[in-house]
Amino acid sequence: MAGSSDHQKEERGPQSTAICLQSYLHGGTSSLLSALPTVFVFPVYKTIFRQQIHNTSAHRAVGQLYKEGPAKLYRGVVPPLLMRTLNGTLLFGLQDTLLRHLSLSAHNATSPAALSALAGFGAGIVEAVVFTPFERVQNVLQNSQNDRHLPSLRSVLKRLTVERISQGYYRAFLPVTARNTLGSALYFGLKGPVCAVVAGQGLPPMVSSFVSGTLTSMAISLTLYPLSVLVANMQAQVGGEAKGVVACWRVLWKSRNQSVGLLYRGGTLVVLRSCITWGITTAIYDIQQKRSS
Repeated sequence: MAGSSDHQKEERGPQSTAICLQSYLHGGTSSLLSALPTVFVFPVYKTIFRQQIHNTSAHRAVGQLYKEGPAKLYRGVVPPLLMRTLNGTLLFGLQDTLLRHLSLSAHNATSPAALSALAGFGAGIVEAVVFTPFERVQNVLQNSQNDRHLPSLRSVLKRLTVERISQGYYRAFLPVTARNTLGSALYFGLKGPVCAVVAGQGLPPMVSSFVSGTLTSMAISLTLYPLSVLVANMQAQVGGEAKGVVACWRVLWKSRNQSVGLLYRGGTLVVLRSCITWGITTAIYDIQQKRSS
């Protein structure tokens, strides 16, 4: 019996590894396909960023981008494209890997949704460690105030390299980690139950997955949007006085006249963008997972 059990473990080993690798592949593929429209909607990214940083209306932000011309319009487009693809690869693959380990060690009383959320939380920590530098570079490039003294990607990389790590590539690491861990936990914890409810209405699997990703991302975007605004404001500047998270939040809250409405400026576009991208990502990923299972 012992020899038979060992033999079964040996047989499951390569298969389990292959399944885990498929999760990384499917996560990257779905994220890449959903990220391709970024090239076309990148002006929306920049409009949102202007609203987050300068507290301007959408109409004024669009006017500023129009005056700057198409050459500067797509400045900073490379980091989000690269980050989106790599992000999906790591996030979905690592979450699936952690979920498998948790499922083997957890008690039967633990619900699948709770395990998925916990695995998502762990994946969010790794995601923050890996991708905070990408987000930092993206925010510096998108800030028009840096155009003169940091005109290119190479100049930005050089400047951030000479800064202290907490003020350079890992500026705003704590709020990024809080946002990513909470967002990943909510996404993976809610995605399955929401999809089951939607599928119960008689919708096809692909549509159910799309609606599930859309509704889940909407709830997450609305909840965590203030953290995204804080991160953008902390990361957009290079040099100057080194302020902590609490001090930066106070400055941000004061600049918004202590108004929640002004704090959520640009939030509508963020929710719309997230609903589309995560709806597509969820649908493609779930389809690939079902076909390979």
